[in-house]
Amino acid sequence: MVSHKSKLIKKINLNLSEYGPCSSDFDLNQDLASSQKLKFLEASVLIPVLTFKEDLEILLTKRSINLRNHPGQIAFPGGKKEECDSNHMETALREAEEEIGLKTSHVEVISSLPTHKTATGFTIKPYIGLVRKPFKKTLQWGEVDEVFTIPFGHILNRKNFSIQTRKWNGIERRYYIVPFGPYYIWGATARILLNLSEALN
Repeated sequence: MVSHKSKLIKKINLNLSEYGPCSSDFDLNQDLASSQKLKFLEASVLIPVLTFKEDLEILLTKRSINLRNHPGQIAFPGGKKEECDSNHMETALREAEEEIGLKTSHVEVISSLPTHKTATGFTIKPYIGLVRKPFKKTLQWGEVDEVFTIPFGHILNRKNFSIQTRKWNGIERRYYIVPFGPYYIWGATARILLNLSEALN
């Protein structure tokens, strides 16, 4: 009998990059979009899905509070594409190894999601990678303060997502959130998780 976990992995294995249009922080903030003239930098993130647990879990990081961009926020392992990277997937894998010690040999990239543009000037390409066995977490000092996981089922439940509003640079900004326990997951990370949830539901 095929388990629920196996069925979900099979579903994730589809080409989710073809699901729906690209998303952006401006989808909920049309006025913000018209006021911004940004040159977007290319970036990639890895969505590590831990398959060695009883149920699937998604690994996330808490960024260092000392960083210039997005300090203290919840994020996926990832970052800006560098000249040494031959493609976006290589960026995501390289950054994951640098930030949390997740070696490329531990990851099977099985799919990707449409890109997401941020109000801070990045075009993010998300890749979904299966991690089939435990690995030694080595956090990059000054970049990552913490690593934690959330149940995959948490993001499959659309009721866990909502929209909130706050002022950003003097402008009212709306954004998605999907909190879990003490972790306030919002912005681009929440939106990418929502894209994943909608692609699988």
